[in-house]
Amino acid sequence: MPFDAAHTDALTRLAGPRAVIEGDDRTPHLTEWRGRWQGETPLILAPGTTEELAAVIGYCAENGIAVVPQGGNTGLVGGQVPHGELLISTRRMRRIRAVSPEDFTLTAEAGVTLAEARGAAEEAGRLLPLSIGSEGTCNIGGVLSTNAGGVNVIRYGNARDLVLGLEAVLPDGRIWHGLNSLRKNNTGYDLKHLFVGAEGTLGIVTAAVLKLFPRPAPAGAG
Repeated sequence: MPFDAAHTDALTRLAGPRAVIEGDDRTPHLTEWRGRWQGETPLILAPGTTEELAAVIGYCAENGIAVVPQGGNTGLVGGQVPHGELLISTRRMRRIRAVSPEDFTLTAEAGVTLAEARGAAEEAGRLLPLSIGSEGTCNIGGVLSTNAGGVNVIRYGNARDLVLGLEAVLPDGRIWHGLNSLRKNNTGYDLKHLFVGAEGTLGIVTAAVLKLFPRPAPAGAG
């Protein structure tokens, strides 16, 4: 089905007028950061909440509209660049919902940058060990969707190993509420691992509960 003005109007109502990215603000979303790929899209939306995103995805599913999700646009393979599809950015989903130093957990939305999440953990006296070169720009949703590794991967594991729970919007617009913070959880299938590394093909990650660790002591301390 062709993407027309009726779709634009309907999607704008569902996501809210603040979600529409227009004019020169579109350019960074349509250009791979090294300039290797240039994309095109009839509409760029940045929903501000999981519910708004779910409403948009539900409408797209009902009307056969293809979608490309995008986080910080730091990918190296061009998968985040649209070629005629609707582009959905998670950049406005930027809340750190909770930090629990006692439980060693942090709950962040998909649009929070990795550097912001690491900073919030540090303020709480804890360590979020995932660290990569693009951490000032890359988003939590993209980091998990690509199962990023980083410089501490040998000690702490890939992004997959740092996830306790996930919230995601499924391709039909339903919300999967999996923000579990239990370290020991043996109930049923561990569905969160399907989304980590799937690059948005099975659903769009909207929030995650991440494991924190004690901050390493300086060399020679103790």
